[in-house]
Amino acid sequence: MTTTTRSATVADVAPIVALEADSFPLDPWSDNLVREGVVGSLPTVTYLVAEEDGAFAGYAVLSVVDVDAELQRIAVPEQLRRTGIATALLAAARTVAAGGGAERLLLEVREDNLAALLFYERHGFTELGRRLRYYRDGTDARVLSSPVTMVP
Repeated sequence: MTTTTRSATVADVAPIVALEADSFPLDPWSDNLVREGVVGSLPTVTYLVAEEDGAFAGYAVLSVVDVDAELQRIAVPEQLRRTGIATALLAAARTVAAGGGAERLLLEVREDNLAALLFYERHGFTELGRRLRYYRDGTDARVLSSPVTMVP
């Protein structure tokens, strides 16, 4: 199996929206919002897509503003998790962030999402703070930070 990453195109909007609904059922982004981001109507936003042997395998959304980049979303279908796809998307997001002049990558993650917290910890993220009752259901968010360029 070969994972590749690339910029999203309009043809990716439908699979992104479907995975968005599966991955973030409490607050999925709309078709219109995803489409605006993919076509470049949101100037700081980049959508990345992962493909596994040529088939859609996940996406990431990144916003770069000055020295900060924010990983807004990253999602991989459940049956493809723990296969390196999220790692490939994170690496691609870091490359885009570095190319945009960012020095650090920020993100929020639900405090009850242990798998995501462990994933980000393995990839050099540390807790910067918390946002109380950040999510619609009242769950707190952990704000994580990592340098854009990681030293091996």
